[in-house]
Amino acid sequence: MSSEPNPEPDERGTIIYVCQDKAGHWLVQDSGRRMEGRFVSRGAALSYAEAERQMYHASLEITSAPLVPLISFDPASPADRALRRAA
Repeated sequence: MSSEPNPEPDERGTIIYVCQDKAGHWLVQDSGRRMEGRFVSRGAALSYAEAERQMYHASLEITSAPLVPLISFDPASPADRALRRAA
């Protein structure tokens, strides 16, 4: 018996989701919203998802509804890219 709490409130445990977003990118996300991978092909996304599924003993689901990226694909603003230099 593990002394660690179940990381997911759902009794099914962690679920790895694979689907495209509205822009057509292939995404892999976990149900805890702690992981995201972006891929150019379905095959690459499924390969990554399967490796993550095995590592975390998770379930794998291919969804029909588009996933929403956890991290924006929008370019960073100049303020976000600028590094302050030490005086």
